[in-house]
Amino acid sequence: MEIKGKVHEVGATQQVSETFKKRDLIIEYAENPTYPEYIRFEALQDKTALLDTFKAGDEVEVFFNLRGRPWTDKAGKTSYFNSLVIWRINAVAAGAPAATPAYAAPVDVSNTPGEDDDLPF
Repeated sequence: MEIKGKVHEVGATQQVSETFKKRDLIIEYAENPTYPEYIRFEALQDKTALLDTFKAGDEVEVFFNLRGRPWTDKAGKTSYFNSLVIWRINAVAAGAPAATPAYAAPVDVSNTPGEDDDLPF
């Protein structure tokens, strides 16, 4: 999955255990500019270094995996959690024109000269 937006915040790397670290990235996603959404992503392990070059205000394209897991508390109630885990992030040049799609050259599909077209329309 992917999304484009503006970096709102880049969190510090958190060393959760001796072998596990993570880092948060908050993206301002403005599908409707009047009501922007602030979406939290996680970078895990070696992917935490991907965020080193980004700062608040940078336009980015984030590629991520959606992960979900259940958790059952002591009372037996199960809750579900979702995570958006970054696997790639690219800077987007401000004001850069979108790539123009390549199209095949037009082909003449009309009859050859002298051949009758027997279609009724």
